Amino acid sequence: MTSKETKKVPVGNSVEEVTNQHFLILHNDDYHTFDYVIDALIEVCEHEYEQAAQCTLIVHHKGKCDVKKGGFSELRNMKNALIEKELNATIN
Repeated sequence: MTSKETKKVPVGNSVEEVTNQHFLILHNDDYHTFDYVIDALIEVCEHEYEQAAQCTLIVHHKGKCDVKKGGFSELRNMKNALIEKELNATIN
């Protein structure tokens, strides 16, 4: 974008939509195998295999990864399901 161009501002309630978005964050641990975490993400977050594998690698190398974006109540159920599988998850 050149300095003469202006940014397009989204029309509508975009500010409200953005503020209602939260992230489900998976944190690294030293106990579970890659396959276990991949299977959990496929089951709980409905990821495809490739997406779950990529998230698992990011968690391993960076310590955490945003695995899902959405409303708080939807993510709370997923977080609880991951915690039941003894994985570390938070909502931000």
